[in-house]
Amino acid sequence: QVQLVESGGGLAQPGGSLRLSCAASGRIFNDDRMAWYRQAPGKERELVASITSGPVTTYADSVKGRFIISKEDDWNLLYLQMNSLKPEDTAVYYCHLWRRSVGNFWGRGTLVTVSA
Repeated sequence: QVQLVESGGGLAQPGGSLRLSCAASGRIFNDDRMAWYRQAPGKERELVASITSGPVTTYADSVKGRFIISKEDDWNLLYLQMNSLKPEDTAVYYCHLWRRSVGNFWGRGTLVTVSA
């Protein structure tokens, strides 16, 4: 079992920045796929960014050039640096891990609100 705990959410102004962190209870393996998802009110959960061994990163078109996903395997940490925030980035952000032969794990989420 892997437990994921997000932190770093809060209120930011448009154009501002926030850094989300996700702490994993166990070791992050090199071939784990980790990702950030988000769910805005009344909308479905969507993939924001993912990172796999390499590292190879992918981003939703809506956040490309503004968000950066990274991880520190030695410290079992996943990050999402969010810059140039927009009101439409307001959502609950979830940390996700997929491990081969084991499956999916989710954090409980952290709320990000972008408002003036």
